[in-house]
Amino acid sequence: MGDVLAGIHATWEFDTDSVLIRFERGIRTPKLFQSLRERRVPHAALSSVTLTPGKRGTVVLRAVPRPGADPLLEAAAGQLKDGCDPYRLVLPAERETLAEYYADELRARLGPDAAEPAERFLVAAPEAPMQFKAYDGRASFDGDRISFRWFWTGASTAKWKAGDQTFPVTELSGVEWRSPEAFDGYLRLVPRGLEGVAPGPGPGACLGTSSASGIGAGPDTELGTGFAAGSVRSAQPMAPRPTRADQDPAAVVFGLGYGPVHESLPFAAAVLESVRRKQPSPAAPAAVLVGAGRRDPADIAERIRHLGELHRAGLVTDDEFSAKKAQLLAEL
Repeated sequence: MGDVLAGIHATWEFDTDSVLIRFERGIRTPKLFQSLRERRVPHAALSSVTLTPGKRGTVVLRAVPRPGADPLLEAAAGQLKDGCDPYRLVLPAERETLAEYYADELRARLGPDAAEPAERFLVAAPEAPMQFKAYDGRASFDGDRISFRWFWTGASTAKWKAGDQTFPVTELSGVEWRSPEAFDGYLRLVPRGLEGVAPGPGPGACLGTSSASGIGAGPDTELGTGFAAGSVRSAQPMAPRPTRADQDPAAVVFGLGYGPVHESLPFAAAVLESVRRKQPSPAAPAAVLVGAGRRDPADIAERIRHLGELHRAGLVTDDEFSAKKAQLLAEL
């Protein structure tokens, strides 16, 4: 097509076999968009195209990717808010006719497998090397290895004793990313052979808002003894994996200002793409896990108790408390 359609925060350039999405840089542009800068989306990666009314006199043109086509969305696992969806182009309502034209043009170019999940990633992942600061450590990825270097001010005793960690992507089967905008955000690596193993029973839940609020890391953050902080360990089988991400040496946890979406999600997507590409057997897809089945009732009760403490301390609003409690109860 060779045309350009400029919207709010992004511009779409239509090519013969793909759409190049260029994101604006500016104070009002979502930070995730600024981090991504631009993305080329092949027509073969799309399943459909929609045009719907937006807010405040706008319309939204959205290219819907096929499941499994984009490592960024696979890592996000449905946790992105609409405003951070890189496949949405928001336009003034007076441009609806033009948007409909381009929507029809894109629909006409969808591939024969548009209704089927993609067998491989068709959209490029963010490029390594990259790093970000989590609440309890610094995560870095050079394209072949992921390293976690713990902070003594945030890491739990379990992590401090285990020492700094290094995980070759060839020893991993996938990655779990829980949005830092949740109460218990984290990035957890899944060692090969444990992709179907849910985290084992433990004394509580992932590190929550108390850490995110910066009021202290709790009893598990005192300086431990044993392995030196500079020791490096390869991925080792864990049976079972720790329930709490703040106790798992294969995970880093997020907090307020630590591990934000625009830093941790592209990181997770890059790791996931590398894991998938370097798997020895193409028949075994990389795992992207957000939660597995029903949760341990004792775990849920502990999380609700912790949530209540945050509520009484004024760190969580009434609405947030009610919504999160309902979400936790639904996991039973």
